[in-house]
Amino acid sequence: MSELLTLAEVGGPVAAVAGGAAYARVKAPAVYWSAVGLPVTAVRFSATYGSTMDACGLTVAPSRLRVLITRATTRREIRPVPPKIRRVRPTSTGLRVRLRLAPGQEPADMAASAERLRHAWGVHAVHVASVKPGVVELRMTGFDVLRNVRMPRRLPAGELLVPVALRDDGTAFVRDYRAIPHCLTLGATLTGKSVYMRNLITGLAKLNVALVGIDCKLGVEQAPFAPRLSALATDPDKASALLDKLVAEMEARYDLIRGQQGITGSVPDDEITSDIWGLAAKLRPVPLVLIVDEVAELFLVATRKDEERRDHMVTQLIRLAQLGRAAGMFLEVCGQRFGSELGKGATMLRAQLTGRVVHRVNDKTTAEMGLGDISPEAVLAATQIAPETPGVAVAGDSSGGWSRMRTPNLSLADAARICRETAHLAPVLPALAAFRPYVPPVTPPVGGPSLVKPRPVTG
Repeated sequence: MSELLTLAEVGGPVAAVAGGAAYARVKAPAVYWSAVGLPVTAVRFSATYGSTMDACGLTVAPSRLRVLITRATTRREIRPVPPKIRRVRPTSTGLRVRLRLAPGQEPADMAASAERLRHAWGVHAVHVASVKPGVVELRMTGFDVLRNVRMPRRLPAGELLVPVALRDDGTAFVRDYRAIPHCLTLGATLTGKSVYMRNLITGLAKLNVALVGIDCKLGVEQAPFAPRLSALATDPDKASALLDKLVAEMEARYDLIRGQQGITGSVPDDEITSDIWGLAAKLRPVPLVLIVDEVAELFLVATRKDEERRDHMVTQLIRLAQLGRAAGMFLEVCGQRFGSELGKGATMLRAQLTGRVVHRVNDKTTAEMGLGDISPEAVLAATQIAPETPGVAVAGDSSGGWSRMRTPNLSLADAARICRETAHLAPVLPALAAFRPYVPPVTPPVGGPSLVKPRPVTG
């Protein structure tokens, strides 16, 4: 009897702890990682680092000086040298290890062995990032951070920095318009493309920028954001007129740069290397972001007149993409389908859009148009996005780097509320006044009859 009581006293708490750990691993992976996964992984990494690097072929022969010193001072066996550990930093999602590469190694060697390192140290994934020449960072994640997206607590902030999504290495995906001025976003219906744009628009709404929209689906996507928009076009005819005004605004900004820097008017716009950021703050025009929803609607034609209008709009879009960066004008082009069959100018427009974000698409051709000139592996990753994971996308740029990411869920009501709260930040651009969307005034609710029956005051 006493043995049973002892077993119950010891086994009960152990079973409770084991059950709690198993539950936390499924329902609260971040808690499980901090309590159990991180200590276990840290010990495993410290104990097996040298042997793991040697097994993965990531070691080099020691230098002659090291061989001579080892032989003169000790009788130990001379073994290959792994990359030197510079720093180990735990995070809420994984482990960051900064390494100094051994002579003759490059970051690609580490990236090629990332899958083997993942299995050796028992983590969910290992990503390799180049910090500076000769230094790389291993970003280990202890669980699937894209299953339940939680943005990091510390997010980068700046004049034109917008954190939009969470990468699969636990870092934030940030739209930096100074570094990547234009972007092409693709995705089929119900893949999370609209949620991505909501996060982007609400992030921009909090900054000192002008937002301009083109939504040829009669404004059903962008009309809820009207309080924060400086201009909105909801059909191809209005879009064509709005693009003309934007090109005129861009030319006026180039004239301002010429006037302040003494550049003669005979110099073409595309030869002016300076930008509005070199102007004094009081003279600098407000940055402008043009968001085009469903770009294929601008390419569709039914008559000869529509074809002429299409060619004119595409030409104006290409001009904005080529010259808009220096004038502080940026493009966000979105669509479900993008290919050369859209018409003349489609591939030329795509070539000017440096950033690429591709959600799940219905055909491989669209993924290749978005990511084919970046990396074949990125195209493969985009075609493998599961339908039950909306919001997952592959993001890349012209440098060849790419990563998987997922946007946190943001309802349309919450996005519209943020745009209403930041409506006072919407700059008034006289050139676009005719396209300013009408925003009905918010009327307070009318009070109904009181349901409380009055009672007479008695003395």
